[in-house]
Amino acid sequence: MSDTLSSLWARLFPQGSDIQVTGDTLSGMGQTREGAVHVIGTTNHVAVNSAIALSLSQSIIHCIEQDQNHPLPIVMIADTQGQELSRREELLGLNGYFAHLARCVEAARVKGHRLITLIHGEAVSGGFLAFGLLADRIIALPQVEVRVMDLRAMSRITRIDYTRLTELAKHSPVFAPGPENYWRMGGIHEMWSLDDNWEECLLKQLHGPNIDQRPELGLERQGRELASSVAQRVIHATTSTTKT
Repeated sequence: MSDTLSSLWARLFPQGSDIQVTGDTLSGMGQTREGAVHVIGTTNHVAVNSAIALSLSQSIIHCIEQDQNHPLPIVMIADTQGQELSRREELLGLNGYFAHLARCVEAARVKGHRLITLIHGEAVSGGFLAFGLLADRIIALPQVEVRVMDLRAMSRITRIDYTRLTELAKHSPVFAPGPENYWRMGGIHEMWSLDDNWEECLLKQLHGPNIDQRPELGLERQGRELASSVAQRVIHATTSTTKT
C-alpha cells in the first residue's frame, strides 16, 4: 500500500482499519469512534474499464449481502482519470458495465447504506459519474482534480476557441474544472483542508437525511441558478398530470 493511502487511513480511521489494495481497486473496513464502515474504491488515477466496474459492483453487492440486518455506511474512494478509452472496452459495452455499477450503488442506498464519496487524487468523467458522484454526500480532499473534460479537449470537440472557453470558465462553473467550481454547482458538498480533523468531519457526514439537495446548494452558492426552479416545475407538472 502506498504511503499516501496509509496516511489517508490514519487520518480517517485513527481507531484502525483493514483495507486491502488489489491492483487499482481497494476494499475493506475502517473503524470510527461510532463504529465500522465499509471502504471501497479506486486508486492510482486508474482509467475505469469493464473489469474494474465489475469489481466495484461486486464489492457493493458484498456489502449489501453482509449487512442485511444492520446496513453500515459505505465510504467510496474516488481516484480515477475517467473511463478507459479503448476500442476493446467500447466493443465490450463499457456503458452497460457502468450502468450495472450505478444500479448497485442505488441498490445499496435503497437497502439503507449511507453513501459517502471522498475524492482522493482525480475524479474525471465517466469513471466518476458512474460511481462516486452517486453518493449521498461528496467530499473533496485537498489538492484533488475534478473535471468532466479538460478545457483544451473541450475546445477540440466543440470547436470553440480555447481562449473563449477560458473566459467562459471565469464566469460559469459549468465550463470550469476544479473542485471549487463543482462546490459552487452543488456537486461537492464539502471541501476539507489539511487542518481539519478528518475523522470528525467524516462522522458528521454519516448523519442526516439522504435527500439530494444539490440543486438547492447550487442556487445558494450561485453556481447553478436555474436547476432548482426547473426541477420544482417538472415535479409540479408531473404531480398535476398524475392527479388529472
